[in-house]
Amino acid sequence: MPNYSVRIAGDNLIYSAAHFILLTGGICEPLHGHNFRVAVELGGPLDEVDCVIDFLALLQIMKSVVAELDHAVLLPTRHPVMQVLVGEDEVEVRFGPRRWVFPRAECRLLPVVSTTVELMANYLAQRLLETLAARGFVRPPCVKIELEESPGCSATCETTPD
Repeated sequence: MPNYSVRIAGDNLIYSAAHFILLTGGICEPLHGHNFRVAVELGGPLDEVDCVIDFLALLQIMKSVVAELDHAVLLPTRHPVMQVLVGEDEVEVRFGPRRWVFPRAECRLLPVVSTTVELMANYLAQRLLETLAARGFVRPPCVKIELEESPGCSATCETTPD
């Protein structure tokens, strides 16, 4: 029996965002940004019109997910050491003696341990699945997200049913 999948990628699935991560040994990167490029692959059975999913519908959904992160500071809310303190107008981040303060409207508080490209790919996969479900699509058996943070440097996250 054949396996089917569809893939979307391209210049309309790019977002610009700032982040920093904590490295081994308690080293904290400086705040910096990337133009992240997203590729999405959905695998599953064919529907009544012999498609895994309509390309246009998938592209529109993924563009909306990517737009949520565009031109923002990405901050992890589940890091065990880094403190993210959310106020009405500001977000304060503390790590050891370092402290950053950002306008609240320019931050995206993400339910991740770190904003590594690997965990961000997983976050995008989960947001895609949530959005598909909210719009009445059947959960695909396989979702693969490739996230590139700079040319030649990318990570892939593949999710399958629980």
